[in-house]
Amino acid sequence: MADVDSGHEANEETFVHLRHKPVQSLPANSEMVLAVPQLRSNVNLSRIARAAGCCGIKKILVEGNAKIDPKIARDAANTIEFENRRSLRPALQKEKQKGEFSLIGLEQTTHSQPIYEFEFPPKTLLVIGHERNGITEDILGLLHATVEIPVFGLPYSFNVATATSIALYEYVRQQLQRQTD
Repeated sequence: MADVDSGHEANEETFVHLRHKPVQSLPANSEMVLAVPQLRSNVNLSRIARAAGCCGIKKILVEGNAKIDPKIARDAANTIEFENRRSLRPALQKEKQKGEFSLIGLEQTTHSQPIYEFEFPPKTLLVIGHERNGITEDILGLLHATVEIPVFGLPYSFNVATATSIALYEYVRQQLQRQTD
């Protein structure tokens, strides 16, 4: 095995594979809901569901007649509430009026903030863009803020499932960090 020079002394510990460590809990005041448009691929939606399940998400608003592939989504197919909507706009308008959640879009816009600089509110409704068209103008007008994931090469953006996974992880990371502060 190659010697890794990281400026630290060699680690004499043995690493042991731990499969399926117990899940952690988010702080009690933390809750994220996802809003996902009708996607071109149910594979992307199933990948989003799996990542959401790993991040403790309990509810996904889904536009259209989306189907989850349980082989991809795994346990999340049974642990997340999927609320199918003909259109997301009325559901998002209702949520905005209630004022319980901040509506945050995952999209490149004129005023989007890099995800690593944005402070996710504990109660976030994360609106995901369509694979090709992003978030529509009528939905953008409902949002409190937009965040983007910077890219450093081509193509110009991440796959929708990959981007959602990154955003979910950043949300969870921030909530856990607040818990320890």
